[in-house]
Amino acid sequence: MRGFFLAATGLVAALSAGMASAQVSVGPVQQTTGTFEDKFRQFEGEDWPSPTDYRSASGAPGFRYWQQKVDYDIDVSLDEPTRTLTGTETVTYTNNSPDRLGYLWLLLDQQNYRRASIAERTRTVGDAATVSVGEVLRVQRFQEWEGGFNDLKITGPDGQDLTYTITDTLLRIDLPQTLGTGESFTFTIRFTLPLPETNVVGGRSGYECFTKAWEDGNCIFLAAQWFPRLAVYSDYEGWHQAQFLGSGEFTLEFGDYDVSITAPADHVVAATGELANPEILSEAQRSRLAQARTADEPVYIVTPAEAAAAEASPARSGTRTWHFVADNVRDFGWAASRKFVWDALGVEQDSTEHPVVMAMSFYPKEARPLWDAYSTKAIAHTLDVYNQFALTYPYPTAQSVNGPVGGMEYPMITFNGPRPVRGDDGSLTYTERAKTGLIGVVIHEVGHTYFPMIVNSDERQWTWMDEGLNSFLQFEAQKLWDPDFPSRGEPRDIVEYMISQDQVPVMTQSDSLLQFGNNAYAKPATALVILRETVMGRELFDRAFREYSQRWMFKRPTPFDFFRTMEESSGMDLDWFWRGWFYTTDHVDIALDNVVRVNLQSTDPDERARADRERFRQQPVSRTAAVNQEAGIQTVIERDSGVLDYYDETDQFTVTATQRRDAASAAARADADRRRAQGFRDNIYRLTFSNVGGLVMPVIVKMNFADGTSETVRIPAEIWRRNSQRVVWQYTSSRTLVSAELDPLWETADSDRSNNSFPQSIVPSVVPLAPAGPQGQNRMRDDDRRVTPDSLRTRPAS
Repeated sequence: MRGFFLAATGLVAALSAGMASAQVSVGPVQQTTGTFEDKFRQFEGEDWPSPTDYRSASGAPGFRYWQQKVDYDIDVSLDEPTRTLTGTETVTYTNNSPDRLGYLWLLLDQQNYRRASIAERTRTVGDAATVSVGEVLRVQRFQEWEGGFNDLKITGPDGQDLTYTITDTLLRIDLPQTLGTGESFTFTIRFTLPLPETNVVGGRSGYECFTKAWEDGNCIFLAAQWFPRLAVYSDYEGWHQAQFLGSGEFTLEFGDYDVSITAPADHVVAATGELANPEILSEAQRSRLAQARTADEPVYIVTPAEAAAAEASPARSGTRTWHFVADNVRDFGWAASRKFVWDALGVEQDSTEHPVVMAMSFYPKEARPLWDAYSTKAIAHTLDVYNQFALTYPYPTAQSVNGPVGGMEYPMITFNGPRPVRGDDGSLTYTERAKTGLIGVVIHEVGHTYFPMIVNSDERQWTWMDEGLNSFLQFEAQKLWDPDFPSRGEPRDIVEYMISQDQVPVMTQSDSLLQFGNNAYAKPATALVILRETVMGRELFDRAFREYSQRWMFKRPTPFDFFRTMEESSGMDLDWFWRGWFYTTDHVDIALDNVVRVNLQSTDPDERARADRERFRQQPVSRTAAVNQEAGIQTVIERDSGVLDYYDETDQFTVTATQRRDAASAAARADADRRRAQGFRDNIYRLTFSNVGGLVMPVIVKMNFADGTSETVRIPAEIWRRNSQRVVWQYTSSRTLVSAELDPLWETADSDRSNNSFPQSIVPSVVPLAPAGPQGQNRMRDDDRRVTPDSLRTRPAS
């Protein structure tokens, strides 16, 4: 087989006319006439910030990169009857910036539980006509309870009160004197915090009590955003002062933590970091913990029997203090309950600092047998996959805790919700959905320890930088768990959102998103899957992604650092991809409008005549002549042979002597290149593609030939560089093309498959059978529900 392909786009005249009349301007090119749209226009110098000494044009930290350091020494106690925390934190703030600071800003995220907070006052509901039981219970709770930090007292190193101001969920401390570069300031905050009942008021932390008739009455406590934390001061924004409205999560500074947690004497506590007083455990529990470090299967540290005994006879008095230390982390979370079963497994990795990471799970009996089987193993799998794709896990522990929070992450500890269901006989069983839900949420939340707990992006401004990147790696981890794992990231699954009216650009700030899950999680994850598998290829993508992860670990990247790193490391210009997938609401819909076979006309008059005669014979017979013949009507030439002559004995395709003489004369005059071209006998196919959706993408064409063979050609996205709406592409082969299909493996999120084939194929669809209405009923009432199901989807061959 001989083959080659060429791109042909045309419209050069229109492009030239548009450029000639373009206005001269500073900044983005402005087009005043013509239809040309440059989907490949570069971001540099226009939309992206200019490189600085802090952030280089390559996407790497600059030679003067800096970030602040904040260390915490905290003592906190949990009062179980009142569900309240009482704490004292001593904070040491080190100013590594080149600026002198006159004040410090802190985050008080729990203030969003104040009745007059921006979050509560601007809270909206789905519709005005209905109200749910959960909404009523929440309203009732807020009539009797109010969250947020109370009893705040802030003192300086001399013990004197510091002046502070609270602005909704932010607190500003005015410093006694400005803090210069390299200087540190230490202060102390005392506070109390009532924990919310999570299942009633919602949130990322709080408590859950098991108070139904068949339950034991004990509670699980999850502590997150539980202490005043320093806001970020960065090179690109100064103080990060976006209020916490509920969706946008938290960007923070790295530092060292020393935390003592006092809880009821029979509680088991899990927390960020390592347990600094392991003697708090029994000798048997310490032995099991050591055994788990080298075990092949998870080992119970606190056994189900020990947890059941604690539940059955709760301690009426007494406390124990658990001491944890964590170095170079950006936050601290913890959980406590007498209900906790605790299992652990050592995960080996290629690291001199932490050659073994302790994967650990904490869960009540209500989470068994699901959690015993899958939680800790899912942690171990996450570490293996993320280490391969991104960076080696730099911490000693990775933990999964079951509680009322569906899924939330903090350094070295995550809160995850799925549980089995209770049957009529009181037994606990789990569905396949619960199983995949638990595995998926553990992978996702433990994955957040990498993004953003290590690669420290600003979640409140660019949610996709942690949710999207992490959802992409979650997709890869789930496919390595089970190839049929239901995963967010399959290109075909994002189609419905890509054409919805609720789509906003991925770069939209988190609190303004209309569909949070699709925009912050699914669309960027899908974009990265396509970038890896279809645009860049695995080798280039994986190298670039690892470089981004490792150069920005323990640092604060922006989207532009990610974009630039991916391009610089791979050697690919991807501005067209970032623009389409992250900055616009365009969708993918490439149509195969037409396929034309072009054959060069032979210089041999007899060969041309045979071809012309064959094309004529393939034409249908005249309808009039056919009906006349069927009716037995004779023509003149059939009735009277005297009217026949030379021209009736031959036809219009008979070659004359004059034609042969002219052809010979022309062949003699033709130059060598023309004669060689005239001898070319392969088929030249010209395929017309239309970009209906507006998002330029590579064009993947599968061509099927008459001899039963097929070939898939991957045309780079640059085919659209001169005309982003319509192009004609050329392919040459000795084989006879019988059909063609775009995106045969459904890998580009093409929204309309009905225009992907030529000749066009019939698209199957399954619709429900509507019940018959009463005789005479008007079936087109305005309130009828109209069902327009997607095309029936069968899994393409991979």
